[in-house]
Amino acid sequence: MAEIIYTTVDEAPELASASLLPIIRKFASSAGLQFEKRDISLAGRIIAMFPEILTDAQRHGDDLTALGDLVKTPQANVIKLPNISASVPQLKAAISELQAQGYALPDYPDTPQNDTEQSARDRYDAVKGSAVNPVLREGNSDRRAARAVKNYAMQNPHKMGVWQKESATHVVSMLTDDFVSNELSATVSDDQAGSFEIVFENQAGQQTVLKDGLDITAGTVVDAAFMNVMALRRFIAEQLADAKAKNILFSVHLKATMMKVADPIIFGHVVSVLLQDFITNHASVLDSIGFNPNLGLSDLEQRLAGLPAEQRSQLERDLTATLADQPGLYMVDSDRGISNLHVSSDVIIDASMPALIRAGGRAWGPDGQEADCKCVIPDNSYAPIYDESIDFFKANGALDPTSCGTVSNVGLMAQKAEEYGSHPTTFEMAEAGIMRVMAANGDVVHEHHVGAGDVWRMATTKPAPIADWVRLGVARQKATGADAVFWLNAERAHDAQLITYVEKILAEDNVDRSAIHILAPRQATNFTIKTITAGKDCISITGNVLRDYLTDLFPILELGTSAKMLSIVKLMNGGGLFETGAGGSAPKHVQQLMEKGHLRWDSLGEFCALGESLMFASELLQNDKAAILGRAVDAATQNILTYDKSPRRGVGETDTRDSHFYFALYWAQAVAAQTDDAEMAATFATMAAEIESRESQIVDELASTQGQPCDLGGYYRPNADLVAKIMRPSATFNRIIG
Repeated sequence: MAEIIYTTVDEAPELASASLLPIIRKFASSAGLQFEKRDISLAGRIIAMFPEILTDAQRHGDDLTALGDLVKTPQANVIKLPNISASVPQLKAAISELQAQGYALPDYPDTPQNDTEQSARDRYDAVKGSAVNPVLREGNSDRRAARAVKNYAMQNPHKMGVWQKESATHVVSMLTDDFVSNELSATVSDDQAGSFEIVFENQAGQQTVLKDGLDITAGTVVDAAFMNVMALRRFIAEQLADAKAKNILFSVHLKATMMKVADPIIFGHVVSVLLQDFITNHASVLDSIGFNPNLGLSDLEQRLAGLPAEQRSQLERDLTATLADQPGLYMVDSDRGISNLHVSSDVIIDASMPALIRAGGRAWGPDGQEADCKCVIPDNSYAPIYDESIDFFKANGALDPTSCGTVSNVGLMAQKAEEYGSHPTTFEMAEAGIMRVMAANGDVVHEHHVGAGDVWRMATTKPAPIADWVRLGVARQKATGADAVFWLNAERAHDAQLITYVEKILAEDNVDRSAIHILAPRQATNFTIKTITAGKDCISITGNVLRDYLTDLFPILELGTSAKMLSIVKLMNGGGLFETGAGGSAPKHVQQLMEKGHLRWDSLGEFCALGESLMFASELLQNDKAAILGRAVDAATQNILTYDKSPRRGVGETDTRDSHFYFALYWAQAVAAQTDDAEMAATFATMAAEIESRESQIVDELASTQGQPCDLGGYYRPNADLVAKIMRPSATFNRIIG
């Protein structure tokens, strides 16, 4: 049996897998294909880090590393579902849950006191943030909405907020002293290539090698930048005062999961400026309870709850008074009092900004009412895309989902390209001094004078991924005929290096430039929105971070969600990685299942990825049966949309399990209807007939958990048996599928 890898992940996508994967395995076996699971979940990654202290039953291999090796081979065929990119609060919660389940894991040490604690901290830090994607993405991405999905969205438009020209909602960023204004970039020459170092020299002239052994090849683009935190804090204070004066909500938009060192620190500065008087007045108590502003208001509230009653009451009153003296905060969940500054992992810019734009610039305040909002994006690298979007929609009104074109994306991400949040090369400065990037031949490639507390980072982009990315973008333009835009700013240090590559490759390949453009992000945003407003399609060809941002922004405006996007990663050594969309709403889905027995995770992304994976298997293995299954998946997906069998929000309505049942029915019907393989047609005609004859019985059985609390046995590491009972409640359907 040829193997296709289906990843074990977290939250709602993993719960959905318990229902969908048995169906996939049943169908795939008819083509000699075997779907195997590999664990890249947060809990699974934690467990893999501590094999020496766990029991034999608890221990398992490092699946992420194994998959990292697999995706470098031509045989790789991996379906990757969304996984948690953990913040420190999420990491601690997962550790605590695993400890309660009997795993003898050490606590996460905030301030390691010895070598043992430092070792534990290093292992946990390797798990947090965007630890999975850089390992698996050994190719550049081609992400777009399937035509069936786009057509359905146009015929069944989602709700859009109304933009008012006088809306006070706006984006604001630092104009100096941020990462982009301090960025330096260079392309490594032949004589510089080899083992690079990052060296810090303090004001006394003492030098420390912060990182060595960085293997940098010739042609690699090397960037270095830093954010001045004193300037950052002044900027935050100014924006808080301005939001209060304008009587609008205050919000900050970061990505503390992907930028796992820099953005939690920036988030912490926002929290500490917001609470500056409170922190000053209670400094000794806050120090004694281990308050860390990087962990947000939620962590502070939990720590205050552990104080003696009288002291706790006093501090809570003072905290309430301090917050009351500041502008109202943008709320993540106003019903539960969860603000934009409660947990850093709730601040995900590529989800939060598109949602606000879709809503007409309105956000929920602490009073449970909608209001205009100040959107603070400290670093100005990509803030212009949101600023330009808001300005456009204020002037022209909201995008019309019934008539707009679609924006696909070709993203540069192979071999850790532009990993600005990479932990090993991002530092919070303990003291003032000079940061240098040193080439193998001793050249000083980059040099910055930094202050204590500043955040400094380095990133690299290799030449082979750049060339692959440019040619993939050109290929998509030729295949579609749509205008294609390289989102590159000639005035930005890094982008200027990439533009040199782009121009060279376009010239070498004699590419027709009539429909290919190179525009800075602000201008590219305006061009793209105008294009799709006119009903035409557009291709965005972007770097790694913008790929993340745009493949949420435009799908959320066009489709209402980014979870239904198809992402094909053509691995550079010939394999295929098929990603299934975004998982930003997954926590709320799990909460609803646990409380009310209803799961509304939409697996349309999984359906699309499955079809592409099967077609890839057909080509790779010369397997005609796999192609039949792949084409039938497309037909089944179309029917899910045509007959409105996607999950709905309300308890008692169609949910994930119902959707999977109908997907199986439509898939079987499609295989039965094909004429290329009579044996497969007969087999699946029998299955389809049996499912059809028991449809009402199966639907009733699937609804048996609706309206009831469901015990999963864990959030980060749920109990497999309990999940199976909840997600496969139809004995009749289970017997048919096997």
